[in-house]
Formats: sequence, C-alpha cells, structure tokens
Amino acid sequence: MNKKKTVLAACSIANIVKTSLGPVGLDKMLVDEVGDVTITNDGATILRLLEVEHPAAKVLVELAQQQDKEVGDGTTSVVIVAAELLKRANELVKNKIHPTTIITGYRLAVREACKYITESMSMRVDQLGRECLINAAKTSMSSKIIGPDDTFFANMVVDAMLAVKNTNARGETKYPVKAVNVLKAHGKSAKESMFVNGYALNCTIASQAMPTKIVGAKIACLDMNLMKARMHLGVHVIVDDPTQLEAIRARESDITAERIAKILASGANVVLTTKGIDDMCLKYFVDKGAMAVRRVTKDDMKRIAKATGATMISSLANLEGEETFEASFLGQAESVSQQRISDDELIMIRGTKSVSAASIILRGANDYMLDEMERSLHDSLCVVKRTLESGAVVPGGGAVEAALAVYLENFATTLSTREQLAIAEFAQALLVIPKQLAVNAAKDSTDLVAKLLAYHAVSQKPGASEAKRALKTTGLDLIKGEVRDNAKAGVLEPAMSKIKSLKAATEAAISVLRIDDMIKLAAPQQEGDPHDDMH
Repeated sequence: MNKKKTVLAACSIANIVKTSLGPVGLDKMLVDEVGDVTITNDGATILRLLEVEHPAAKVLVELAQQQDKEVGDGTTSVVIVAAELLKRANELVKNKIHPTTIITGYRLAVREACKYITESMSMRVDQLGRECLINAAKTSMSSKIIGPDDTFFANMVVDAMLAVKNTNARGETKYPVKAVNVLKAHGKSAKESMFVNGYALNCTIASQAMPTKIVGAKIACLDMNLMKARMHLGVHVIVDDPTQLEAIRARESDITAERIAKILASGANVVLTTKGIDDMCLKYFVDKGAMAVRRVTKDDMKRIAKATGATMISSLANLEGEETFEASFLGQAESVSQQRISDDELIMIRGTKSVSAASIILRGANDYMLDEMERSLHDSLCVVKRTLESGAVVPGGGAVEAALAVYLENFATTLSTREQLAIAEFAQALLVIPKQLAVNAAKDSTDLVAKLLAYHAVSQKPGASEAKRALKTTGLDLIKGEVRDNAKAGVLEPAMSKIKSLKAATEAAISVLRIDDMIKLAAPQQEGDPHDDMH
C-alpha cells in the first residue's frame, strides 16, 4: 500500500532532524557536491540543504521553511510533530478508521489546543518586562552554538530589537528583523561580538583624501555608474577635424562632472553608489569635502534608503528628459563615519532619520562558526520580535506539549463519536517533543515524561487548588534530568510560535494523510524508429 511509503518518507525526514532538538541537541554537518561544509542546528537549514526526492517528504521540508518565515524559530519541532501525527494516523488507518474521520479529529484537536494555549498557558509580557524578552531569547539560543554565552548574546539581541522599534502609518508598532544588520568579521572570540547602534556597511570610502567623518549627513543613494561617459559600443563618430577629438573627450568627462555637480548642489555630502566611481570623478568629491562610497551591495542600499528616508535613484533623467537631482531624494543621518573594527574598515551610519537601524558585528574563529552564529541570532531576533509583537509567552521545555496531551486526553473522552480516537492519538503525538528532548539529553525519557504528565494531570483536575493549578508550567530540566517549574526558571517561548507551529504541523500532516495513492507519470515512449516514415 502506498500510504505506508508516504508516512515512511515523512518519518525518515523527521528522524534526520530529531537529534538536533533541544538544549542538548547535536549539530549536523552537511557537505554539498562542491564540498562546501555547513555545520548547523537549525531545522530549516538542514532540510533546505537536503536534496529530498520524495514528494510527501517535500511537504515537510516546505513546512519547516514556512515556520522559518512565519515565526523564525521552532523549525525542528514542527517537523517532528507533523511526522508523529502522520505515524499515529497511519496506525489508525490500519485499524480500519477512515482518513476523513482522522482529519476531522485532528482539526478539532488543533482548535481546542490553540484555544487552551491562549486561555490557560500563555502569560502576558507586559507584566514580565525586559527580563522576559531576555529569557525568550536565551531559550531560543539554548540549543545553538552560542548557548554557553547566552546571557551576553540575549542582551545584545534584545537591545538590537528594541533599537529598531518603529510605528507605521496605521499606528501598529513593528520590530523589523531586517533592520538589524548582522556583519561577520573573523578573529577574536564570540564574546567580542558587539552591538552598534546605527547601520554598519562593509565598505570603505573611495579615496583616502575624503573626510572619514561627516556630521549631519545628507545621503544620496545612487544605482548608477559615476564614470567618464563613454560612447556605447557600436556608435561611430566620424570626425573631419582632429581638434574635435579633444573636444569630444573633454565633453565625455564633463557629462559626469555635471552630474556630480548636480548631486552635490542639492546638499548631498555622502554619496553611496552600487556601481563604480572612477578616479577622475573622485576628484570632484574630494574638492567638495564629500564622502563617496562605491560598490555598496543592493540589499544594503535598500535598507539604508529605507532607514534614512532616501530614494534610490537609478538615473538622473526626469520626465522632461533633463537631468536633475532634487534635495528631496536625500536621506538624513546624524553622522556617517568610517571606523576600524578588527582588520576591516566599516562605515557606520548613525542616527538615521526615518527608521532607526541597528547592527551586530559577530566575531568568531572560523566561517562555519560565524555562519551558524548568524543563523542562531536570526532565530533569536525573530523570537524577540514575536514576543514583542504578540505580547504573550508560554513556558518551554515540553511544558505546553505535556499540558495539551493531558487536556486533549480528557477532552477526547467527552466525545461520543469516532473522532475521539483521533484526538487521543493527537494528544499522544504531542508527547514526542518532551520524549525527544529527554532522549537527546541521554536521560530516561519514559520516566521523565511520566513524571511530567503526572504533574500536569494534577494541575488540570477539576477543583484543583491554586497551588496545584500553578503546576501547569512544569517542564523538563534537561541538564539535571528532572522536572521543574519552567516559568520560574525563565524557559519561555512566544505563544504565537507554539500556536502557529501546531497549526502548521497539523495542516501538513493532513495534506499528506489525504493522499492514498501516488501515481508517477512516465514520459510517453516513442514506438520504433522516429525516422521510419522518411524513407
């Protein structure tokens, strides 16, 4: 039967990322056909680099990427839960329960689960303050390479996210992760990484004669060549008089000179361009005491334009066909300066006008480490963003899953229809997370999970006292291998991340569950020799 194959494919994908879950999870080393090595712990990255053939398994890979886009963290757990749901559903199908019943049951279970998380498990951030953000960031880092220095990095991440806070036209407060620029520089240790308030650019000024610091900067963002205008290829100029040649050459260099003069006349004193500026044109900037930076990457340019309120200009021609440069195209910043950090010179743009920007400069021993640090930071930044925007957190370390398992088991018994079997299986499937966490920590998973469930069962008994109800935040402590109150221990995750990952995992499981047969269409074979009719 083909269903077995699809479930098997999904489970094999989950088995790959299983061991990288949690604070004691291990890393994977992926080598591609060129021989490039990636060492990572991030579920989405691992699955993206695997070349998955099986279509059902691809569903899980896309699921991890969607979680990465939507929430930024929790990619590994999503895949594990989805695969476990599938496995359980397959068992039910073997026992002659129709897939549609299972799907209805799963959908019901998810709805109840999400309701329960928002109503009973989540805690408001407003009461918890900065401490809570730092804890959420630490939890996200715990499984990553920067785990040992989590206090240092968590503060850095929270500072960076609070620095880029802005309110849009509709009055919503947004924390764009993109506004935090992460730069990597070799050397020193991870602890020497620094947070810089401002936008750091990995470029240098075009000429040493330019000023290295400009206060009250007016920034022009160009996407064009500031070089001597040459005739295009294939343009013939026929000259009767050799003296005209000189005139043509002079005019060629004047065209660019006029352009630069127009830009500088609008008040610009910092010019950034994505293309080149040749030596002759540099002279004009140096004379005016302006700063010019060439070969800025497109991405950086877009972000700088956004941060300073500048407009990216790809040609000076206006609608009338004349070349002009308006002062309104300029962005503003308090200061633009060139600083030396380690062996690299960086350009820092501080105090940008419209959206504040922040940069984190990572230091580390080698490329692999820096790449992995960047991925870990991205996850943490996303977590802090979600926590700030949704304003609710839940205890981590398997607490939510265990609570839901107990709650859904009880909920299943209240139903008199067939769906109760599916819901009971859903509840069991969620326990895969605490179990896997314990297994990865080399602890006795059966023992720990049983204890965990006992605590949650007590906290959810009808008529439980306040003290007993408080047990609902109980989760696993994987370093000591025991059960503890994770809300006190500061193991927190954004509530939204949990809800979204549950929904996404269930959707993925359902979409694979609906498949009962896989049919591959082969290319039509041509009979005989195609040239036969030629003779």
